[in-house]
Amino acid sequence: MKTHVRSDWRGAILVCRKCGKKAGGGFGPKGKTSLAKALRKEMHGGKGRKARLGVVEVGCLGVCPKHAVTVVDASHPGEWLIVPAGTPVEEVAARLDAAAPTAARPGPAAEDGGRQPPA
Repeated sequence: MKTHVRSDWRGAILVCRKCGKKAGGGFGPKGKTSLAKALRKEMHGGKGRKARLGVVEVGCLGVCPKHAVTVVDASHPGEWLIVPAGTPVEEVAARLDAAAPTAARPGPAAEDGGRQPPA
């Protein structure tokens, strides 16, 4: 039995599933996409353990804002985002990317798995 599984994640974003349901999607070009799905697409998160960034829908986080979704960046667990429905996903991604550690940001170091070029 395996005790460890490798992952390519450089960070994780937690999105409240209950808030997303209450908001009825509210994101994307037509306003019908869930925030988690829109963030995966915008931040090139992908799905599964081979993605660069994990965007995970979790159970209720207990904040329950009206017409908004609660989001937690795992690299900054002390500061939660309340994202109103209809907020452009690019804006949310920019706020999360600005707070992300450099290892989670796309770039030459992250693209090649963090390996240093030969000197």
